[in-house]
Amino acid sequence: MKHNAEVQESRHDGLKWAVVVVLLVLAVVGNTYFADQPLLYRVLGVVALSVVAALVALTTTKGRELVELAQSARKEIQRVVWPTRPETIQTTAIVLVAVLVVGLLLWLVDTLLSWAMSGVIG
Repeated sequence: MKHNAEVQESRHDGLKWAVVVVLLVLAVVGNTYFADQPLLYRVLGVVALSVVAALVALTTTKGRELVELAQSARKEIQRVVWPTRPETIQTTAIVLVAVLVVGLLLWLVDTLLSWAMSGVIG
């Protein structure tokens, strides 16, 4: 029974996405058409049409899935065990030392190769 409801919603989703596209095209064309108007009014118009388009898009099946994904991502971020300040400082120091060592080794190899090539070339 739920499957039929989902199929019926997806039939309307195409129309909703068409409305979204029309609203966004209208925002772009309107911004160009009203180029002689003050920038504030054009920005407000584009923002208003974009918000309406986003609200229409969120009523589609894909839009609801996006909201669910954002909510689950937020819950997942809350479950992450973030490193303490000392751990962060220690890890940063290790990375900086490693970058410095690799940089020095590359400089040394470059210098040696440069010296060898200048000896060969003359």
